[in-house]
Amino acid sequence: MATAIEITRAGGAVGRVGVPQDETMPASQPAFYRNITIGGGPAPVRAYIEELPPDILEGRIQPAKVFDRIVDLDGVPGDTVK
Repeated sequence: MATAIEITRAGGAVGRVGVPQDETMPASQPAFYRNITIGGGPAPVRAYIEELPPDILEGRIQPAKVFDRIVDLDGVPGDTVK
């Protein structure tokens, strides 16, 4: 988020999808003073769960363009995994 905010022009907008990982917004003061709009919401994953895995496995979608690391369940931050 900090990088996205830093490279956004004054008066621009940054969109995010999914649950935030931090309680605070990184670079919120620079965004405020440069009039950058930040919006987003949860990803509707369940709406696409039947369609996406075959597309990924068959190479029609390349998740590496979105995801940049692989972790096991023990590597997931926070209390999201019980």
